[in-house]
Amino acid sequence: MNRSDVNEIIRESDSFIRSFGYVMPPFAYWSPQEMKERTAGDAAAIREARLGWDITDYGEGKFADLGLFLFTVRNGRQEDLRNGRGMLYAEKIMISRKDQLSPMHRHVIKAEDIINRGGGTLVLELFDSAPDGSVDGSAEVTVPTDGVLRRMKAGSHLKLGPGESVTLLPGVWHAFWGEGGDVLIGEVSTVNDDLTDNIFREPIGRFSSIDEDAEPLHLLVSDYDRWL
Repeated sequence: MNRSDVNEIIRESDSFIRSFGYVMPPFAYWSPQEMKERTAGDAAAIREARLGWDITDYGEGKFADLGLFLFTVRNGRQEDLRNGRGMLYAEKIMISRKDQLSPMHRHVIKAEDIINRGGGTLVLELFDSAPDGSVDGSAEVTVPTDGVLRRMKAGSHLKLGPGESVTLLPGVWHAFWGEGGDVLIGEVSTVNDDLTDNIFREPIGRFSSIDEDAEPLHLLVSDYDRWL
């Protein structure tokens, strides 16, 4: 992705998020220089927890068709999760654009609530895992939706309107996209690790490579190791 395109996606996404009354935390708007200075001091936890902007085309170069906007607002520690006490949770705000696919994947550790916070309809394609962890093309899938269990055939499309949510436990394969318009998505989960806990059905990259054709408006979490 070009950095200039990433900058424009950040601007558009921030405006879309604010239109629903959701306001990002102050560190979202730090310049790259301030992020570098602050994460070397009192804000080191932002880098350690990989909080911040995350824009991906999954390395395929067609963001409008295959991509996702994410912002990690808070995230606990894997050590706390292993010990069963402390900050065991994470929160993201995301945008799935109309007909923009987030490809089929599952998580090994993370359980997550995916919430339609507004906009169009969020559509999820769901499968259970086979014993070897691969997609089970025949097994029924059972997911809680706002306290109600839904039993669905493999590959069914679950449609969530604004205010509706689904709980996805580890091992549930899912792909999703917006229908009828862009969708603001909330994610509440156990501790998030995007480096190791995303298993994709097809070989694909989690993060984008960036062509630096412009100065970054704000750093992405995938910039931290190089820029900070």
